[in-house]
Amino acid sequence: MTAADRFRAAVDSRDLAGLEELFTEDIRLYSPVKFTPFEGRSAVLGLFTALFQVFEDFRYIGEYSGTSLTSADNTEAASAVLLFRATAGGRQIHGIDLLHLTADDRIKEFTVMVRPQSAVQALGEAVLTVLTARATLTARAPLTARAAEDPAP
Repeated sequence: MTAADRFRAAVDSRDLAGLEELFTEDIRLYSPVKFTPFEGRSAVLGLFTALFQVFEDFRYIGEYSGTSLTSADNTEAASAVLLFRATAGGRQIHGIDLLHLTADDRIKEFTVMVRPQSAVQALGEAVLTVLTARATLTARAPLTARAAEDPAP
């Protein structure tokens, strides 16, 4: 089973542990809504957590494999292009995931391209809403825990 096959299976089953095993520690994910990449396994897994909440009826519909140059260091790497369809924020999305792989068949670079522009905007807004809500909950958690441990007189 290839890395692309394992990736598809993990996404289909929303298996974050499976994705974590596939991603290199220094993975870079290039998003269609953000100029700078998400860098590092934990940042990319956090994004996937949000995407799993945002995407409706996500499905892969095709795959191509070969080699291509990476964005980070312009070296040739084994690659897979996965075509997908989904809905987010009420918009139909057509997109591709471009995976660049290491010699040991792990994902080191990931580029997402989405169309049409209205879908890119809807996706960006939906993901931002989920990430903001999660950050707000995380920021409140320590205060709540402290209050429980040391209640006011």
